[in-house]
Amino acid sequence: METFDRIEDIEIRLLLEALYHRYHYDFRNYAMSSIRRRLRQAREQMGVATISALQEAVLHDPDMLPKLLRYLTVQVSEMFRDPGYFRAIREKVVPHLKTYPSLKIWIAGCSSGEELYSFVILFREEGLEERTIFYATDINPDALAQAEAGVYQVDRIRLFTENHRRAGGRTSLSDHYRSGYDRCVFDRSLRRNVVFSDHSLVTDQVFGEMQLVSCRNVMIYFDRSLQDRAVGLFREALPRNGFLGLGAKETLRFSRHADAFRDFVREEKIYQRTGT
Repeated sequence: METFDRIEDIEIRLLLEALYHRYHYDFRNYAMSSIRRRLRQAREQMGVATISALQEAVLHDPDMLPKLLRYLTVQVSEMFRDPGYFRAIREKVVPHLKTYPSLKIWIAGCSSGEELYSFVILFREEGLEERTIFYATDINPDALAQAEAGVYQVDRIRLFTENHRRAGGRTSLSDHYRSGYDRCVFDRSLRRNVVFSDHSLVTDQVFGEMQLVSCRNVMIYFDRSLQDRAVGLFREALPRNGFLGLGAKETLRFSRHADAFRDFVREEKIYQRTGT
């Protein structure tokens, strides 16, 4: 079993190199345990015997790439996930944001859009939507397309609604979508100030100054060097007193950029950019 695992690790590293050189998707500094688990799922579901066979398939058939990206990029989210985080944004961060005449918000790694719509609805309820541009970025084109469509399974709405209530929602969530058959479609007006864009925290640069960056449950899949790169991008994007929100299991404590931030709402992993 040990020999098999060693050979598989070699195959995985070769596949990640191939993906980078063939398609410029760089997963080489993702956490190995996570990548291994997801590639095993891909190999089994795509019906190939080895990781090497998966590499050959994706190298010679570009149509295989989107299928593989579905496994390599995590698409697990929900609206108002961790309601305490959104309540803290509403009660602690929004009062500061209301002092700005215009705002730019970056949802990095937006996946299929649930967090984006959570922010847009919250900002609409707080009277900030009209002065805000939301940048929703991800490396997975299928996820971006789903985010732009704003269509979700109706059986998820009960969870979304409860999260919204616990996050201090001032409206009924049902005000923002219509349902039919087994789907719910969120109001197109929620997307009028949203820019959807392909952007990689691994290879791309900062594209503008932001007052708030929310990047949650993305860096847990990165190794330390890649985490530092991502936080460095956020540091560059945020002016003094700008805000950074991370996931519940993420921290800046060990980042080489930690001195550039201070705890703002410690328990919800919300940080504020300092002047350093």
